[in-house]
Amino acid sequence: MRVFTTRRIPEEGLTLLQRAGITVTQWTERRNLTDEELVAHCQENDALLFAGGKRIERAFLEQCRHLKVIALLSVGYDNIDVQAAADLGIPVTNTPDVLSDATADIAFLLMLAVSRKVFYMHKRIINGEWKFSDPTANLGISLEGKTLGIWGLGKIGYVMAKRCRDAYGMKIIYNNRSRNEAAEKELGAIPVSFDELLTQSDVISIHTALTPDTKGRFDKAAFDRMKSSAIFINAARGGIHNETDLIAALENGSIWGAGLDVTNPEPMQPGNPLLDMPTVAVLPHIGSATVETRNAMSTIAAQNIIAALQGKKLPNQVN
Repeated sequence: MRVFTTRRIPEEGLTLLQRAGITVTQWTERRNLTDEELVAHCQENDALLFAGGKRIERAFLEQCRHLKVIALLSVGYDNIDVQAAADLGIPVTNTPDVLSDATADIAFLLMLAVSRKVFYMHKRIINGEWKFSDPTANLGISLEGKTLGIWGLGKIGYVMAKRCRDAYGMKIIYNNRSRNEAAEKELGAIPVSFDELLTQSDVISIHTALTPDTKGRFDKAAFDRMKSSAIFINAARGGIHNETDLIAALENGSIWGAGLDVTNPEPMQPGNPLLDMPTVAVLPHIGSATVETRNAMSTIAAQNIIAALQGKKLPNQVN
């Protein structure tokens, strides 16, 4: 059996596949495959381990319906037409439950960096602007006792909420499709409406999937309802916020700051005005980028592929 990977994957997953007698071909060039290249490689393989690249659409799936599995090296699966894969009988798997801590750490880091203008102040040193101390300039915002609003209080959101409560005594409110009774009991989290989340939060942190219902939900109307002192954090998917509206909200003072590990579109262009704003911190989608987490993700992806090629029940099928 043969598997093609769209990126080099961590050694633990690669070794697991090879020990199962599976031949692995990895795409090693530092560019995305073209549609034609991806089809050509997949037609020579039995499975695809998708670790990054252009979104997988129905046209590709129809040309590669022989694939026994498409294993995503991610928790989210908005990067593939899941329904089309199901229609064509191609199982799709993901890597859940292994990146909650790592992603929550990034959201927490962004919140703290934005609150104290860390990225902007670092640039001032590089630009030779650290010459005079002014006790009234470049002041940040304290997080102690503030209200954290979580949009999507699942496993990642829970870890973020716990970190904020433990570190800063923050009050936790959240908006979900369903109640999170564990968070209510253990963290004192309070369920609120979406509008209440916008108007009551000092920090809003996004931890929901990108779906038709969540796409572009944080737009001008949403930012206008937030506090002028509020911080917006998105470590989920860039498509959840409208970046043009976010820029305008920061420029006109509708909100105070923003921390992004995901952008819309990705990758962000170096001339984006967000990168020069004092109260903005942007990272290049590194929420799961720790040695431990990526090893665990590659292991789960490999286990999904091995199960599919051996005709066994898939551990993490999403369709």
